[in-house]
Amino acid sequence: MSKVKLGEVAIEHKETCKGNKDGYPIVGLEHLVPEEVTLTAWDEGSDNTFTKMFRKGNVLFGRRRAYLKKAAVAPFDGICSGDITVIEAIPDRILPMLLPFIIQNDELFDFAVGKSAGSLSPRVKWEHLKNYEFELPDMDKQRELAELLWAMDATKKSYQKLIAATDELVKSQFMEQFGDPKNNQKGLPVLSIGQFGKAKGGKRLPKGESYADCATNYPYVRVIDMVNHSVNIPALVYLTQSTHEKIAKYTISSKDVYISIAGTIGQVGAVPDSIDGANLTENAAKIVLDKDSPVDRDYLIWYLSLPAGAEQIEEKTMHTTQPKLALYRIEEIEVLVPPIEEQRSFAAFIRQSDKSKFELEQTLSELTATYKRIISENLG
Repeated sequence: MSKVKLGEVAIEHKETCKGNKDGYPIVGLEHLVPEEVTLTAWDEGSDNTFTKMFRKGNVLFGRRRAYLKKAAVAPFDGICSGDITVIEAIPDRILPMLLPFIIQNDELFDFAVGKSAGSLSPRVKWEHLKNYEFELPDMDKQRELAELLWAMDATKKSYQKLIAATDELVKSQFMEQFGDPKNNQKGLPVLSIGQFGKAKGGKRLPKGESYADCATNYPYVRVIDMVNHSVNIPALVYLTQSTHEKIAKYTISSKDVYISIAGTIGQVGAVPDSIDGANLTENAAKIVLDKDSPVDRDYLIWYLSLPAGAEQIEEKTMHTTQPKLALYRIEEIEVLVPPIEEQRSFAAFIRQSDKSKFELEQTLSELTATYKRIISENLG
């Protein structure tokens, strides 16, 4: 195994389309998915000013904002954005099918970020990128690594498809049980949230106050902590008793539904019983259900997560410089209200589905970590 520079085993492919661009797929930065080595999206027949050509097997590297970790192998000939560097393997020095994994590599991206220039939209040039050094094994080992990594990538894709299928199953189950909320063909009652609950805001820390240095009895739930319709407990921050007392009215019960209203808008869920009464950020609100509410808490969470609710949240969001969802607009959101037992049955189905999805995501996460470790240990 020897240390080499990227520019010793690959070149920048420089080719310009000077003729008719008809028939060539178009790839922009938006088509490159962070940390994905395969290209799965592109445009065809769209108007554009791109002239940079790439060939099947070239690696398309997103040179603008390299921290986004965008690089993928081209499955065909096409035309791409000037913000994509086209990299071509030198076949007698490196196995072309291994090159994508050397490019789509955390260590290379860190190197690229360090060599990028520009404040608002930093870019890295090939003349700098080609100086990236890494360990390159002999051809037999390269072939063995490439086969293993492509097999792992295919397995990752399979898990991603299963996760997507789980989401589609939930949508299908809702439609089967309750029909399409847009035309309500089953004639179910429709109520606005304000008819069975109240939306109340959270509170920012008082001026001059900060988080506690350690865990206390006063957790503070931020939007970043809202994950998978629950709360990421290990990531929580805490308040001192004196800070909590100043905003003690702005807490959330485990019986409430949280909804983010600024920044990442539309995150919904509930806080676990273990942090019942936690303080709530000003960037989120809580929906407090009436005591005799005809809507089940868990059903409401899932309803607002599915297109039926998510589309209304989008429509009611004020899109200004800083988009925000007003409390009164939350109360205007309409909800299909089937019998309470049917709501609970659907919520139970979702919980089981979500458990399966979580297990798939855990396996995918572990597989991705192993995949990255193999690249780092053998090509670092």
